Amino acid sequence: MRIPLLGQFDFVVILRNLPYLMKVGMTFTLTLTALVVVGGVVFGTLLALMRLSSIKPLSVVATAYINLMRSVPLVLVIFWFYFLVPYIGAWIVGADQPVKVGAFLSSVITFTMFEAAYYAEIMRAGIQSIARGQVWAGYALGLNYRQTMGRIVLPQAFRNMLPILLTQTIVMFQDTSLVYVLSITDFLGAASKIAERDGRLVVMYLFAALVYFIICIAGSYLVRRLQRRVAIVN
Repeated sequence: MRIPLLGQFDFVVILRNLPYLMKVGMTFTLTLTALVVVGGVVFGTLLALMRLSSIKPLSVVATAYINLMRSVPLVLVIFWFYFLVPYIGAWIVGADQPVKVGAFLSSVITFTMFEAAYYAEIMRAGIQSIARGQVWAGYALGLNYRQTMGRIVLPQAFRNMLPILLTQTIVMFQDTSLVYVLSITDFLGAASKIAERDGRLVVMYLFAALVYFIICIAGSYLVRRLQRRVAIVN
Protein backbone atom coordinates (compact mmCIF):
# COMPACT_ATOMS: atom_id res chain seq x y z
CA MET A 1 0.00 0.00 0.00
CA ARG A 2 1.64 3.19 -1.18
CA ILE A 3 0.23 6.69 -1.20
CA PRO A 4 1.60 8.62 -4.22
CA LEU A 5 1.42 12.00 -2.57
CA LEU A 6 3.68 10.75 0.20
CA GLY A 7 6.36 9.38 -2.08
CA GLN A 8 8.20 6.55 -0.39
CA PHE A 9 5.87 6.28 2.59
CA ASP A 10 5.07 2.58 2.95
CA PHE A 11 2.50 2.04 5.66
CA VAL A 12 2.50 -1.73 5.25
CA VAL A 13 5.60 -1.79 7.45
CA ILE A 14 3.53 -0.36 10.30
CA LEU A 15 0.75 -2.91 9.97
CA ARG A 16 3.23 -5.77 9.64
CA ASN A 17 5.13 -4.81 12.78
CA LEU A 18 2.25 -3.47 14.88
CA PRO A 19 2.04 -6.59 17.12
CA TYR A 20 5.76 -6.29 17.93
CA LEU A 21 5.51 -2.55 18.54
CA MET A 22 2.64 -2.95 20.97
CA LYS A 23 3.46 -6.27 22.63
CA VAL A 24 7.15 -5.55 23.20
CA GLY A 25 7.65 -1.81 22.91
CA MET A 26 4.47 -0.31 24.34
CA THR A 27 4.17 -2.98 27.02
CA PHE A 28 7.62 -2.07 28.33
CA THR A 29 6.87 1.66 28.18
CA LEU A 30 3.59 1.30 30.10
CA THR A 31 5.13 -1.09 32.62
CA LEU A 32 8.00 1.29 33.32
CA THR A 33 5.56 4.20 33.60
CA ALA A 34 3.35 2.35 36.10
CA LEU A 35 6.25 1.23 38.29
CA VAL A 36 7.80 4.69 38.32
CA VAL A 37 4.49 6.37 39.17
CA VAL A 38 4.00 4.13 42.21
CA GLY A 39 7.58 4.42 43.39
CA GLY A 40 7.82 8.13 42.57
CA VAL A 41 4.64 9.06 44.43
CA VAL A 42 5.62 7.06 47.53
CA PHE A 43 9.21 8.36 47.59
CA GLY A 44 8.04 11.86 46.60
CA THR A 45 5.53 11.96 49.45
CA LEU A 46 8.26 11.03 51.93
CA LEU A 47 10.49 13.75 50.48
CA ALA A 48 7.67 16.29 50.74
CA LEU A 49 7.08 15.40 54.41
CA MET A 50 10.81 15.62 55.08
CA ARG A 51 11.03 19.02 53.41
CA LEU A 52 8.10 20.33 55.48
CA SER A 53 9.47 18.79 58.66
CA SER A 54 10.47 21.00 61.55
CA ILE A 55 13.55 18.79 61.99
CA LYS A 56 16.20 20.84 60.21
CA PRO A 57 18.52 18.01 59.02
CA LEU A 58 15.60 16.20 57.35
CA SER A 59 14.44 19.37 55.66
CA VAL A 60 17.95 20.23 54.43
CA VAL A 61 18.58 16.74 53.02
CA ALA A 62 15.22 16.63 51.24
CA THR A 63 15.64 20.14 49.82
CA ALA A 64 19.16 19.40 48.58
CA TYR A 65 18.03 16.16 46.93
CA ILE A 66 15.04 17.78 45.22
CA ASN A 67 17.08 20.73 43.96
CA LEU A 68 19.83 18.43 42.68
CA MET A 69 17.49 16.16 40.74
CA ARG A 70 15.53 19.08 39.30
CA SER A 71 18.73 20.75 38.13
CA VAL A 72 20.26 17.83 36.23
CA PRO A 73 19.09 16.43 32.86
CA LEU A 74 17.43 13.03 33.18
CA VAL A 75 19.72 11.46 30.60
CA LEU A 76 22.72 12.30 32.78
CA VAL A 77 21.06 10.70 35.82
CA ILE A 78 20.48 7.57 33.74
CA PHE A 79 24.15 7.46 32.76
CA TRP A 80 25.34 8.12 36.31
CA PHE A 81 23.28 5.36 37.82
CA TYR A 82 23.89 2.77 35.13
CA PHE A 83 27.67 3.25 34.94
CA LEU A 84 28.64 4.43 38.43
CA VAL A 85 26.30 2.67 40.85
CA PRO A 86 27.65 -0.85 40.09
CA TYR A 87 31.11 0.34 41.17
CA ILE A 88 29.73 2.18 44.20
CA GLY A 89 27.84 -0.98 45.18
CA ALA A 90 31.00 -3.06 44.81
CA TRP A 91 32.87 -0.61 47.03
CA ILE A 92 30.13 -0.73 49.68
CA VAL A 93 29.93 -4.54 49.84
CA GLY A 94 33.65 -5.03 49.27
CA ALA A 95 33.24 -6.99 46.05
CA ASP A 96 36.02 -7.35 43.49
CA GLN A 97 33.67 -6.91 40.52
CA PRO A 98 30.99 -4.26 39.87
CA VAL A 99 27.55 -5.17 41.20
CA LYS A 100 25.28 -6.11 38.31
CA VAL A 101 22.18 -3.92 38.32
CA GLY A 102 20.72 -4.61 34.88
CA ALA A 103 19.24 -2.22 32.36
CA PHE A 104 15.59 -2.68 33.38
CA LEU A 105 16.14 -2.35 37.13
CA SER A 106 18.50 0.53 36.48
CA SER A 107 15.87 2.38 34.46
CA VAL A 108 13.16 1.80 37.09
CA ILE A 109 15.32 3.04 39.95
CA THR A 110 16.71 5.98 37.99
CA PHE A 111 13.31 7.22 36.83
CA THR A 112 11.85 6.73 40.31
CA MET A 113 14.64 8.74 41.93
CA PHE A 114 14.33 11.48 39.33
CA GLU A 115 10.55 11.74 39.19
CA ALA A 116 10.24 11.60 42.98
CA ALA A 117 11.79 15.07 43.13
CA TYR A 118 9.01 16.45 40.94
CA TYR A 119 6.27 14.52 42.71
CA ALA A 120 7.66 15.80 46.02
CA GLU A 121 7.16 19.42 45.01
CA ILE A 122 3.65 18.65 43.81
CA MET A 123 2.84 16.90 47.08
CA ARG A 124 4.38 19.72 49.10
CA ALA A 125 2.09 22.19 47.36
CA GLY A 126 -0.85 19.86 47.96
CA ILE A 127 -0.09 19.55 51.67
CA GLN A 128 0.31 23.29 52.04
CA SER A 129 -3.01 23.85 50.24
CA ILE A 130 -4.85 22.23 53.15
CA ALA A 131 -5.95 24.75 55.75
CA ARG A 132 -3.69 24.75 58.78
CA GLY A 133 -6.76 24.72 61.01
CA GLN A 134 -7.48 21.13 59.95
CA VAL A 135 -4.10 20.07 61.33
CA TRP A 136 -4.80 21.76 64.65
CA ALA A 137 -8.25 20.17 64.69
CA GLY A 138 -6.61 16.77 64.32
CA TYR A 139 -4.30 17.50 67.23
CA ALA A 140 -7.30 18.69 69.27
CA LEU A 141 -8.97 15.32 68.65
CA GLY A 142 -5.95 13.57 70.14
CA LEU A 143 -4.30 12.52 66.87
CA ASN A 144 -0.53 12.58 66.60
CA TYR A 145 1.42 13.96 63.62
CA ARG A 146 1.45 10.68 61.69
CA GLN A 147 -2.27 10.10 62.22
CA THR A 148 -3.15 13.68 61.31
CA MET A 149 -1.16 13.53 58.08
CA GLY A 150 -2.39 10.04 57.16
CA ARG A 151 -6.08 10.51 57.96
CA ILE A 152 -6.73 14.20 57.35
CA VAL A 153 -4.09 16.04 55.36
CA LEU A 154 -2.69 13.55 52.82
CA PRO A 155 -6.05 12.23 51.54
CA GLN A 156 -7.16 15.78 50.75
CA ALA A 157 -3.75 16.73 49.37
CA PHE A 158 -3.78 13.73 47.03
CA ARG A 159 -7.23 14.64 45.80
CA ASN A 160 -6.29 18.28 45.22
CA MET A 161 -3.05 17.38 43.46
CA LEU A 162 -4.33 14.39 41.46
CA PRO A 163 -4.70 16.33 38.18
CA ILE A 164 -1.19 17.75 38.49
CA LEU A 165 0.21 14.35 39.45
CA LEU A 166 -1.37 12.88 36.34
CA THR A 167 0.01 15.71 34.21
CA GLN A 168 3.50 14.95 35.52
CA THR A 169 2.85 11.29 34.75
CA ILE A 170 2.13 12.20 31.12
CA VAL A 171 5.43 14.07 30.97
CA MET A 172 7.19 11.09 32.51
CA PHE A 173 5.55 8.77 29.96
CA GLN A 174 7.21 10.83 27.24
CA ASP A 175 10.55 10.81 29.07
CA THR A 176 10.64 7.00 29.15
CA SER A 177 11.88 7.16 25.55
CA LEU A 178 15.27 8.13 27.00
CA VAL A 179 15.89 4.50 27.96
CA TYR A 180 17.29 4.14 24.44
CA VAL A 181 20.65 5.15 25.94
CA LEU A 182 20.61 1.80 27.77
CA SER A 183 19.68 -0.10 24.59
CA ILE A 184 16.31 -1.07 26.06
CA THR A 185 13.50 -1.82 23.63
CA ASP A 186 10.72 0.53 24.65
CA PHE A 187 8.10 1.71 22.15
CA LEU A 188 10.40 4.26 20.51
CA GLY A 189 13.28 1.80 20.59
CA ALA A 190 11.15 -0.85 18.87
CA ALA A 191 10.11 1.66 16.20
CA SER A 192 13.75 2.66 15.72
CA LYS A 193 14.86 -0.96 15.23
CA ILE A 194 12.16 -1.55 12.64
CA ALA A 195 13.01 1.72 10.89
CA GLU A 196 16.68 0.80 10.56
CA ARG A 197 15.97 -2.79 9.54
CA ASP A 198 13.38 -1.96 6.88
CA GLY A 199 14.80 1.40 5.78
CA ARG A 200 11.62 3.27 6.73
CA LEU A 201 12.97 5.91 9.09
CA VAL A 202 10.47 8.65 8.27
CA VAL A 203 7.42 6.39 8.40
CA MET A 204 8.30 4.72 11.70
CA TYR A 205 9.36 7.88 13.51
CA LEU A 206 6.25 9.71 12.36
CA PHE A 207 4.11 6.78 13.50
CA ALA A 208 5.85 6.74 16.89
CA ALA A 209 5.31 10.48 17.23
CA LEU A 210 1.63 10.07 16.33
CA VAL A 211 1.12 7.36 18.95
CA TYR A 212 2.78 9.46 21.67
CA PHE A 213 0.70 12.46 20.55
CA ILE A 214 -2.60 10.58 20.71
CA ILE A 215 -1.88 9.05 24.12
CA CYS A 216 -0.74 12.36 25.62
CA ILE A 217 -3.63 14.35 24.14
CA ALA A 218 -6.12 11.78 25.45
CA GLY A 219 -4.43 11.86 28.86
CA SER A 220 -4.50 15.66 28.96
CA TYR A 221 -8.19 15.68 28.09
CA LEU A 222 -8.97 13.24 30.92
CA VAL A 223 -6.90 15.34 33.33
CA ARG A 224 -8.87 18.48 32.45
CA ARG A 225 -12.15 16.67 33.06
CA LEU A 226 -10.86 15.21 36.31
CA GLN A 227 -9.66 18.60 37.50
CA ARG A 228 -13.20 20.00 37.36
CA ARG A 229 -14.52 17.11 39.43
CA VAL A 230 -12.12 16.41 42.27
CA ALA A 231 -10.63 19.72 43.44
CA ILE A 232 -11.39 20.63 47.04
CA VAL A 233 -11.82 24.32 47.73
CA ASN A 234 -10.89 25.28 51.27
